[in-house]
Amino acid sequence: MGSIKSQQRLGFLLVNGGLLLLIILWTVPTLGVFVSSFRSRENIKTTGWWKIFPHRAYETVEVLSPADMGLDPSGPMVIEGVETTFEQLRGTGITTPDGTFYRWVGNRRLGRVEIQEQKWTVDWNFTLDNYRQVLSGKSFQYERSDGTIETIPGDDFVSAFLNSLAVAIPATVIPILVAAFAAYGFAWMRFPGRRMLFVLIVALLVVPLQIALVPILRDFRSLQINGTFLAMWLAHTGFGLPLATYLLFNYISQLPRETLESAFIDGASHFTVFRRLILPLSVPALASFAIFQFLWVWNDYLVALIFLGGNPETKVITQRLADIVGSRGNDWHLLTAGAFLTMLLPLIVFFSLQRYFVRGLLAGSVKG
Repeated sequence: MGSIKSQQRLGFLLVNGGLLLLIILWTVPTLGVFVSSFRSRENIKTTGWWKIFPHRAYETVEVLSPADMGLDPSGPMVIEGVETTFEQLRGTGITTPDGTFYRWVGNRRLGRVEIQEQKWTVDWNFTLDNYRQVLSGKSFQYERSDGTIETIPGDDFVSAFLNSLAVAIPATVIPILVAAFAAYGFAWMRFPGRRMLFVLIVALLVVPLQIALVPILRDFRSLQINGTFLAMWLAHTGFGLPLATYLLFNYISQLPRETLESAFIDGASHFTVFRRLILPLSVPALASFAIFQFLWVWNDYLVALIFLGGNPETKVITQRLADIVGSRGNDWHLLTAGAFLTMLLPLIVFFSLQRYFVRGLLAGSVKG
């Protein structure tokens, strides 16, 4: 009995330890992006985001002139009996026998020597300027450490955010409704070729999205809808329908037959049954696929690049974020702010619908 309990305890620890490790691996980078999005350009370039936690760091307590100390940076230097070089003094610094830490700051000609001590400190120098610059389309003036002023254009994430909403919401609702109608028809209606048509739809799951882009692009150009949101809605609807139909069919086909037959006996039509019974009972499956579809559309870059192009008025948020990466790849304070903005709405959608997520995925997997 004791060995069984010990094995159960060991299994419990392994499972929960593995889950805790996965949570940490997913949470730590997200926390780093969130914290970095509120830090200034200088802080991001010089220190890590984890400096927000208490840590020991060197702080300057006295500034000395190299000339007054008799130091010549062009050759070997001696400070309090310790021989050093300019490269070592400016790089890692030196510690004298009495425990004093010296470091050279600046270049050879205009540099200075600082005496530093290690103290407990935290870096809570947060700012909202990153979000103001990313969200606004106006230009911002940034003052460098040397006093020069640089004018930086805003990234106008607000319009890109609204464009992504205009694409993602219809591209999520339309395939769900169409797939729900199709799944109901395959599950509860009898018509010639039903099985063959369903197999054909499921077979479309193995067709790579990339090979369909060029033919669809040609058709959209002939219809003169390329570069519009309508093209995005149709493309995402077509790409999402096979999986949506398959998932919803597995759920709808397992609904109680007695309930539907009672509705038919009472004179309800197929549309009435679908609207009054199927849709309310299929909320878990609809919500679970809505999470998948919304995340795919919201995070999509390839389809948007192909069918929307480079028109600034219709760029979605992933295209705008790619512009920041391409034009200012070293501006991590802007990239982290933009990345967190792209993550914000999908997180809200997932946590709002997550109670239906597992129920929808497991629907139809167990009979009885």
